[in-house]
Amino acid sequence: MAENKNKYDRQLRIWGEQGQSALEKASICLLNCGPTGSETLKNLVLGGIGSITVVDGSKVEEGDLGNNFMVDGRSIGQSKAKCVCAFLQELNDAVKAKFVEEYPEALIETNPSFFNQFTLIIATQLQENSMLKLDRICRQANIMLIVARSYGLTGFVRISLKEHDVIESKPDHFLDDLRLHNPWPELKQFAETIDLNVTDPVVHKHTPYVVILVKIAEEWANTHNGCLPLTREEKREFKELLKSKMLSLDEDNYKEAIEASFKVSTPRGISSNLQQIINDSRAEVDSASPDFWVLVAALKEFIKNEGDGEAPLEGSIPDMTSLTEYYISLQKIYQAKAEADFLSIEQRVRTILKKIGRDPPSISKATIKSFCRNARKLTVCRYRLIEDEFNSPILPEFQKYLTDEDYSVAVGFYILLRAVDRFASIYNRFPGLFDGEMDEDISRLKTIAFGMLSDLGCNGSTLSEDLINEMCRFGGAELHAVAAFIGGIASQEVIKLITKQFVPMCGTFIFNGVDHKSQLLAL
Repeated sequence: MAENKNKYDRQLRIWGEQGQSALEKASICLLNCGPTGSETLKNLVLGGIGSITVVDGSKVEEGDLGNNFMVDGRSIGQSKAKCVCAFLQELNDAVKAKFVEEYPEALIETNPSFFNQFTLIIATQLQENSMLKLDRICRQANIMLIVARSYGLTGFVRISLKEHDVIESKPDHFLDDLRLHNPWPELKQFAETIDLNVTDPVVHKHTPYVVILVKIAEEWANTHNGCLPLTREEKREFKELLKSKMLSLDEDNYKEAIEASFKVSTPRGISSNLQQIINDSRAEVDSASPDFWVLVAALKEFIKNEGDGEAPLEGSIPDMTSLTEYYISLQKIYQAKAEADFLSIEQRVRTILKKIGRDPPSISKATIKSFCRNARKLTVCRYRLIEDEFNSPILPEFQKYLTDEDYSVAVGFYILLRAVDRFASIYNRFPGLFDGEMDEDISRLKTIAFGMLSDLGCNGSTLSEDLINEMCRFGGAELHAVAAFIGGIASQEVIKLITKQFVPMCGTFIFNGVDHKSQLLAL
């Protein structure tokens, strides 16, 4: 463990020991180890993923040396899976690595149970037919799937699984849980012990802004029929009231109070997102329910009862200008409230587990504590089958993308990446592979793409001629620069899914290398 802390120091700061442990327990299968697959797996091997299995039936050719750093001149004629696996193993000898010399398409057709042994499948450079079959296999076995593809100057990444819950979503911006709009008795009592009219300038300058806002909010409510400032004008007046309490212009604590005054006006209750989660049908739990939904069921009961409409308190406070004794006292008050809320939810979790016939201690204290600390930030992601998206996209969104100047190229690539697979299934090659047939291939690809638009109910919609020409010019090439970028995005999403930290993307990620844009299509 000490060696790992030193080896993975930087990433441990991001996702912690729990996240690193999840990575080290994960078993990843990569289908096709061209540049896109190799770059994806390289990032995960360096990050300390538990084990990898590389599946590829092809041999290394001379052309592979120009776009894949995981093979060299000595590899020509050898198994690509074997060579890539050996190079990857050199990057981190702690990772267990093995290879299977077989074409992924054959495994998908003849041995679908092969995939059941893995935590997550990364499918790269699969054509549409095989990709859809693999998606159904993974859904049935409840295995996470990420499909990634680079094609010339474009590429895509798509996650597919039934449901993914995130406790530690770690949003970039989120309000501190200070409850200034709804202080509990102990916080009020502490505020009452502090006199804002104290004449000692040192004490006045070092009264924490939390106390200032609790006391001034109470003063405001007493003169406004028990209401806190809500309108823009009232909020302005509230700030003026705060300013009037300052003894001098250099009091940082009052400046902090003025900056944070909007927190007093935060509405009571929970967010619409959290409300949607606790109202979800899966919160009605039984013996087969995942731990996450048992915790949600307990949270729902807590909010209705002890929480009085609020989620459990997080228990931490930000840094602020304050006397040390005041700050420590505040910390203890917030921590005590958070601990009391945690104990209430833990009791409810144990009761629910017993009720549904599971062992009450089966969900650890650490898990419940983490859940309580992050309750306001819970996220549930659900993904459609790729086949459902392809056959029945959300038509209003799809049509909006087609006519939106900002998204028209991204959705054009989305259609054309599917169209080149249909082209390949008809002509047994990608368009533009032979210079002599370029003009004819452009016409063929255009017909296929327009036919797809018509099948999707977008009659009359068109795609840029330049875009169609570009797709043919690509000739199915897998460029290393694009593959490395797509591989970086795919590996980032793998880490999110395995660690259950941060929110993975929902939709199809399209990279537009022509205009250097990345966009997410929600279809």
